[in-house]
Amino acid sequence: MNLLDEKSEQLKIHIHDGSTSGMIAILALSKPDVVFHLASLVLTQHKPDDLLRLLQSNIIFATQLAEAMSENNSCSLINTGTFWQHYENRDYAPTTLYAATKQAFEDILKYYVDAKNFRVITLTLFDSYGPGDPRPKLFRLLRDANISRQTLLMSPGEQLIDLVHIKDVVEAYIVAANLLFDSKVIGHERYSVSSGKPVKLKELVRIYEKVANTTIPIEWGGRNYRDREVMVPWSRGNSLPDWRPRISLLDGIKSVLTD
Repeated sequence: MNLLDEKSEQLKIHIHDGSTSGMIAILALSKPDVVFHLASLVLTQHKPDDLLRLLQSNIIFATQLAEAMSENNSCSLINTGTFWQHYENRDYAPTTLYAATKQAFEDILKYYVDAKNFRVITLTLFDSYGPGDPRPKLFRLLRDANISRQTLLMSPGEQLIDLVHIKDVVEAYIVAANLLFDSKVIGHERYSVSSGKPVKLKELVRIYEKVANTTIPIEWGGRNYRDREVMVPWSRGNSLPDWRPRISLLDGIKSVLTD
């Protein structure tokens, strides 16, 4: 079965009431062949008041989803990880508490894989981008600074950025789903959704300026690197079979400029 050839006739939205029973009821109604778990609270830095929100979103909600899958005999899951789980290119070293909660759910999944015969693919995402992105990420910040002409304070800019266009990210999820449909997954498999071509932040800005034919007011070193800044993205993950990024950085930047 190839999901690329399938067209959904109707999209149904179910509202989760926060309870495990409510999640079980949703799965009973939707009867998914494959579950795509992308929900998460992402915080680059947390405050004490954020702890409950992080645990609720990234561990409790996720575990409720897994339990509901088990109760409804829906055992194929595509989970979402982050390269922030691999500080200094280590097998596991969380850069943030957010990254630690993502790893915690992967550990919980081991129970469902071993005891409930789940088949799981975790896709490790890097920096995604694309048109219509509401997040205050790099390209939006550059665009806003270019329009306002107010100086944008940046770190020294020596960190490497691994950018993957959102269309390529979506394609990775489709490829992963087809692996599950074709019964090519045993247990829990993990793959990286990486461009394979990280670029220094300073160089990335220069490329953006060239494509946009502009010069953006930036003060390099105007702010410090974050605590546990990832200077070199994780490079030790396995490549997703039958997937590679197709949208070049230049074409990707052009797509956000026309947004």
